[in-house]
Amino acid sequence: QVRVVESGGGLVQPGGSLRLSCAASLSILIDGMAWYRQAPGNQRELVAGITRGGTTKYAESVKGRFTISRDNAQNTAYLQMNSLKPEDSAVYYCKQDSMIGRSYWGQGTQVTVSS
Repeated sequence: QVRVVESGGGLVQPGGSLRLSCAASLSILIDGMAWYRQAPGNQRELVAGITRGGTTKYAESVKGRFTISRDNAQNTAYLQMNSLKPEDSAVYYCKQDSMIGRSYWGQGTQVTVSS
């Protein structure tokens, strides 16, 4: 059983930064990695994704502020979040896709942007 564990969430003031991390517990070959978020009353939405080769994509609302990266050797994904806004507040989830098409989700980490 593969476990995906996120870390790095917390409370930050508007304009601040946070870095989220997401690691898979077993050494399996991972294809795509992505970060999603879900605010109360909203659907879960894609924030950023990255392929094994390093191609990235971002939601329009975070372009220029968030950066996704990965360490293939450690099966770890990162999300650097700068210039945070109150509307970025949500539970952030990591998803990792295996090379055979299975998806593994983490339990989520809370990000709260508030003064």
